[in-house]
Amino acid sequence: MFDNLSSRLQSVLNKKLTQDNMQDALREIRRALLEADVNLRVVKAFISAIKDRAEGESIIKGVNPSQQLIKIVNDELVEILGRKNVPLDLSGSPNIIMMLGLQGSGKTTSCAKLAVKLKKEGRNPLLAACDIYRPAAVSQLQSLGQQTGTEVFTLPDSKDVRAIVKNAVKYAEANGFNTLILDTAGRLQIDTDMMAELLLIDRNFHPAEKLLVIDAMTGQEAVNVAENFDAQLGLTGIILTKLDGDSRGGAALSVVHCTGKPVKLTGTGEKLNALEDFHPERMSARILGMGDIVSLVERAQEVFDEKQALELQKKMQKAEFSFDDFLKIQKQMKMFGSMDQLLGLIPGLSIGKDDREKISHVGEQQFKKIEVFIQSMTPAERANPQLMNSSRKKRISAGSGIPIHEVNLFISQFDQMRVMMKGMSGIKNMMKADQALAGMKNKAGKQSINKALSMMRKFK
Repeated sequence: MFDNLSSRLQSVLNKKLTQDNMQDALREIRRALLEADVNLRVVKAFISAIKDRAEGESIIKGVNPSQQLIKIVNDELVEILGRKNVPLDLSGSPNIIMMLGLQGSGKTTSCAKLAVKLKKEGRNPLLAACDIYRPAAVSQLQSLGQQTGTEVFTLPDSKDVRAIVKNAVKYAEANGFNTLILDTAGRLQIDTDMMAELLLIDRNFHPAEKLLVIDAMTGQEAVNVAENFDAQLGLTGIILTKLDGDSRGGAALSVVHCTGKPVKLTGTGEKLNALEDFHPERMSARILGMGDIVSLVERAQEVFDEKQALELQKKMQKAEFSFDDFLKIQKQMKMFGSMDQLLGLIPGLSIGKDDREKISHVGEQQFKKIEVFIQSMTPAERANPQLMNSSRKKRISAGSGIPIHEVNLFISQFDQMRVMMKGMSGIKNMMKADQALAGMKNKAGKQSINKALSMMRKFK
């Protein structure tokens, strides 16, 4: 989403700056923000803050002006985005989270994504279908509930939202659900009836969280929607959806500053596990092209199975790594997200949007080809790479539609990889032995080593 803004800001900040051309740089930053659809109030406040700091006493003597400006821009971006991560309030028994938003913002899907996230964190959520107006709202929530393994509470044929919530609370208390997620009704635009219904729920059941779901592709209108909801209901936080889209991203930079309410969660993909905590400092780092290694590590911890990783490591050490194991790793890599997203999280990788998309496209095409190639093998061939001979390769080539020279190349590279893995395990063992020897030397000196060697000779 922030690719255009990011590339514009980086081009400004990467130039050789001096005190004389600083004003030109600030004008370029202002223009980049306005083109990214950032609210004018936010742009004025942002540029004013940067200018004050750049011209003030905080300038460090001897520091490169470009580096100084990058630091200032990063600090002010973090400030505009809300300074720090604000976690969900999970108090109450049951804890009630009311989801708000206009139609098309992704509210119902976000309810299911939130349930998935809370389950990972050890909670036991219940979804409640409170949208009695949109014909497919209840069935959509039930379908999402089935996909995520989350129970959905409904009150068939009821048009009384207060009764639905009241019975949902009772059901949650009776059945051990500690979080109740209310999928409230959305409209094409804010109206009196809509607000009256939401106020009724708020005043009768006092939800711990009132989260407004905003489509990050809405642009300037997102600020108006957020301010209206906040004025009527007093929001506790915001969820930005479609943050992986192609819009200019101004909503994300505007909505916090204009409402004073934190973005708590972001939707970063279509998958039902693609809901992440929002960290202003990480988002700022991404916008300025500094990557986000923390999010990358957190995603790796979620995706990779430690037990399976240890099993694969043992196979690699014994050169028993198979085509099936390769597919397992590829499957886990897919759970990371798109290659484009991953490249954006790697610090110091100064690749433009177009180049990143090309690399991502080629890489994903290659992965698909390899997957088709491996799936064209028999189970025995996938488990035992050493079975490969010319007749088997020809059959796999014909079955997968991949030219024989590409089949030969992949198998050759796969064999080289297995040999390299085994070699690396040998080097690792040698390094462990050297470290142990160094530890003995540091701990007991040469005398202890000589004594140990003489004892070993006796055993011979």
